[in-house]
Amino acid sequence: MKTVACRASAAADASQLPPLFPTNGLQFIPSATISTVLLGIWRAFAVVFFSLCALVENAITIPFVVRTQRLHPRAAWLHRWSRFACRVLGIRVTTRGSMPPSGLLVCNHLSYLDIVVLSSVQPCAFVAKRDVATWPLFGWLARAAGTIFVDRERRLSSPVVVGLIRNAIASGSVVVLFPEGTSSDGTTVLPFKSALLESAVQLRCPVAAGAVEYALNHGSVADEVCYWRDMSLVPHLCNLFFKREIRSSCSFSPQKIRTGDRKKITRELHDEIMSMRS
Repeated sequence: MKTVACRASAAADASQLPPLFPTNGLQFIPSATISTVLLGIWRAFAVVFFSLCALVENAITIPFVVRTQRLHPRAAWLHRWSRFACRVLGIRVTTRGSMPPSGLLVCNHLSYLDIVVLSSVQPCAFVAKRDVATWPLFGWLARAAGTIFVDRERRLSSPVVVGLIRNAIASGSVVVLFPEGTSSDGTTVLPFKSALLESAVQLRCPVAAGAVEYALNHGSVADEVCYWRDMSLVPHLCNLFFKREIRSSCSFSPQKIRTGDRKKITRELHDEIMSMRS
């Protein structure tokens, strides 16, 4: 009887002790969340590591190309990297129409992803604001790809910039312009800065219009894909790593020689891009 009493007393005392693994408030992390976190970490590692490898490749191979013929190999190099980046980041690109093989391509501007998406379709040379050259990772890639940088205070009609665009077109690349001058949330197309289209007037080369759009199954395109307002690059990019899939649609109009003055060409291209958006 004493033994039974002792056991009963011990059991009673044990019931007063805190459990070794308390279950009160314990929440198990869903496997889907763990999978998303691991996916984001893998993507961040893959993009940074292979971008550095690509930059090393560029630094080793491009110097052996004649200086006046480097733009096309650089555009082809960015094309390969962009196709890889789209696969890693889960960006699914669909196109309507054909991107022009050369000349000027005028597009709306939503995000730094526009460059990755457009370059994944075919080799391109880009005209970008000089601020992009200072960005981490994307700035290095842009410089290595031969991007034509423009100061906001200076007009694109300057002979130097127009000459660079002329050389880029002569090398066989299509040159992409974003005449909005900045990126937006995608709800509309911002007014074009006509000064950014002076090169189309001076060069009288074929010009096509392009419209870029994005879609997400979960989340806000305006807040999580578009890069605008005072957003910070690194947090914005890190958030993209955790998106399962980003869908991008690129529409292109047939290229043609544009006639008229700069403002007429600006209105014509703006209207075309507005009409191509879904």
